[in-house]
Amino acid sequence: MKITVIGTGYVGLVSGACLAEVGNNVLCLDVDAKKIAILNQGGIPIYEPGLEDMVKRNVAEGRLHFTTDVELAAQHGLIQFIAVGTPPDEDGSADLQYVVAAARNIGKYMTEYKLVVDKSTVPVGTADKVRAALQEELDKRDVGLEFSVASNPEFLKEGAAVDDFMRPDRIIVGTDDDRATNLMRKLYAPFQRNHERLISMDVRSAELTKYAANAMLATRISFMNELAILAEKLGADIEHVRQGIGSDERIGYHFLYPGCGYGGSCFPKDVQALRRTAAENGVPMRVIDAVETANEAQKHLLLSKIIARFGSDLKGMRFALWGLAFKPNTDDMREASSRVLMEGLWAHGAHVQAFDPAAAHETHRIYGDHPQLTLADNPEAALAGADVLVIVTEWKVFRSPDFGVIKDALKLPVIFDGRNLYEPAQMRELGFEYFAIGRK
Repeated sequence: MKITVIGTGYVGLVSGACLAEVGNNVLCLDVDAKKIAILNQGGIPIYEPGLEDMVKRNVAEGRLHFTTDVELAAQHGLIQFIAVGTPPDEDGSADLQYVVAAARNIGKYMTEYKLVVDKSTVPVGTADKVRAALQEELDKRDVGLEFSVASNPEFLKEGAAVDDFMRPDRIIVGTDDDRATNLMRKLYAPFQRNHERLISMDVRSAELTKYAANAMLATRISFMNELAILAEKLGADIEHVRQGIGSDERIGYHFLYPGCGYGGSCFPKDVQALRRTAAENGVPMRVIDAVETANEAQKHLLLSKIIARFGSDLKGMRFALWGLAFKPNTDDMREASSRVLMEGLWAHGAHVQAFDPAAAHETHRIYGDHPQLTLADNPEAALAGADVLVIVTEWKVFRSPDFGVIKDALKLPVIFDGRNLYEPAQMRELGFEYFAIGRK
């Protein structure tokens, strides 16, 4: 099948590469000429395990192409995926200008039937806006071409996106006509050969499903984070509590790990957008309001623990920081807890020596040559000359370190662990002061 993917960001690039991997002829469009140049030269503008090899392979085999030519892209694909950004507006609602602009461009240049699919995370009712924009452009041209609009939200985890797309646990498709449904079933047939994973529904339900899923996961995280704070006060161990409730099959273990707050491009933005949609329709979302409030507070927890131990004047102190990305296996620092911590440490006069396996370049892009920040090339370099160690992201490389090396490098044997990587009893035996989240 001929497919156009509009937008080569995280969702668009992963989707385009995976659709090409199963034999489709995919053309990816982006208005950013620099990004397209990088892709055409064999590079990728994001970090995602397995993606670079897949992109190179499919480009070499002639199934995956990149362009800035809007007209070419609009005429290429029978199916047109809109995978552009939907950043939050000042009021928390999703900014749909890029989605609508993509729809208008399709309407300007299409010459035959098109199935236009919203792949971006968009509020309920966006398909109506896409349909209206398309029809308006067709009316301007005075042509009577047919088209369909569908919703096909993505459920890709950063760090495991390629595997999520190739082996999906569900494929949500929202359509209003049989032609679109049948095309989507044909498109996704290679991804569900073992058993049916495609769930067909109306467009508005599909749009809401994406927000509902992320809001539910965010709720579980914030709930556990608040329980962790309570566990500390009560002298309980949140790890034992997690095992106790996770063993209940009605609850399960997923997203029950307390930490220093969630971040990234999805959960914060989608929770805010869902709140805004509810407010516009006069529906209070008390649980979701609390989820966001709890998460913002959790991002300040590590700094609070540091100040409780050392006081508010941190001038002259150097903090080794392991982990900058909002989660492992990505270089994404959007809404990352590390940013809240670093900016708080700087405000109190401290210097940060940070290491992350993937996000150093993104950190430098955000903060430049900040006078209170040193970016290290490896975990040991971040420790050199530091007073204490703070762990913010649970990269695998941090799970089993040489604690003797850590203790020798630090001026003080103190570790603040925002992801509960180690056992408190073991850390005490090794002579560390160990501050975790909700643990004895």
